[in-house]
Amino acid sequence: MTVLTTPRLTLRRWREEDAPALAAHNSDPEVMRWIGAGTVRDEEQTRATIATIERLWEEKGYGIFAVEVRATGELAGLAGLAIPHFLPEIMPSVEIAWRLGRPFWGQGIATEAARAALGFALLNRELERIVAVVQTGNDASEAVMRKLGMRLERQTVDPASGRPVRVYEITRQEHLAVAAGQ
Repeated sequence: MTVLTTPRLTLRRWREEDAPALAAHNSDPEVMRWIGAGTVRDEEQTRATIATIERLWEEKGYGIFAVEVRATGELAGLAGLAIPHFLPEIMPSVEIAWRLGRPFWGQGIATEAARAALGFALLNRELERIVAVVQTGNDASEAVMRKLGMRLERQTVDPASGRPVRVYEITRQEHLAVAAGQ
């Protein structure tokens, strides 16, 4: 089972007991503001999402991790890899994504978790290119993308929500250059 550790975080596969904590984050309108159409999700929808995430792990050997704070064991949110089927024009692609509960905002946790997941994707799973899709206006997520060394590839519209999005990307070679410079 794949587990990543950072100075403050454990990124791991999902457990049954994670669903209520993730559902609490997903029920917060501010957390969900920049996700899809911006609608909240209940526990049943959250459990279905976790099941979909776990299927991707089984099929591809990668997916979205549960992000746990090592010092407390709290579920901060999620970070990892997904297939962005919602944006057909960039397919085939693998997307890096993250979502944290509001109590975990502004602490660098998204960057720390995303950096670990990005390294896993490009180095451990040897993927050649990773994208990140962000709704226009989500400045905090765009800042994380830039910290990861990602560059703007295009601007377009999410056909499902009608919202404008920006697509960032990074290649394995670019990631290695960024990592060498740190």
